[in-house]
Amino acid sequence: LSIKGLQEIVNIKASLNKGISELVKSEFTNITPVIKPVINIDNIPDPYWVSGFVNGEGSYDVKIYLSKNKIGQAVQLRFRVSQHERDIKLMELLIKYFDCGQIEKHSKYQAVAFVITKFSDNINKIIPFFTKYPLVGVKKFDFIDWCKIAKLMSQGSNLTNDGLNEICKIKVKMN
Repeated sequence: LSIKGLQEIVNIKASLNKGISELVKSEFTNITPVIKPVINIDNIPDPYWVSGFVNGEGSYDVKIYLSKNKIGQAVQLRFRVSQHERDIKLMELLIKYFDCGQIEKHSKYQAVAFVITKFSDNINKIIPFFTKYPLVGVKKFDFIDWCKIAKLMSQGSNLTNDGLNEICKIKVKMN
């Protein structure tokens, strides 16, 4: 409710996600972004922590891309958790925790992602994990749809036009 308080809010906003707009920058000339601490942890506390973290920061998506197979398109399941690049150690811990995946650096932003695209890892590690330690927010519906697509792919449905159409119908409801 004061100019000083508003300045503090703008300083915090400058440190979040994409920062502040050019319009806000033009109105506030003394912006000092707050410094976010780097949190160093040596291990993942427990599986419920992972489930909660993924509930907020993770995504289950399906990539459909051009292919030289007989139907001309292929399907890829992707599990992804993104963070600011200062949290790369956490991404490395997730690789160690799940014993799979890789780290991808974003080309435009200071961000990194823990990504699993290997079908067998998603089927044998990610799906059983989040079945045992379920998500509790709306993201669980994406996970359920993702699992339906995984089942269709396990049955080879992604290699037929009818199966691909079914996968597309499920995918359009996700995210």
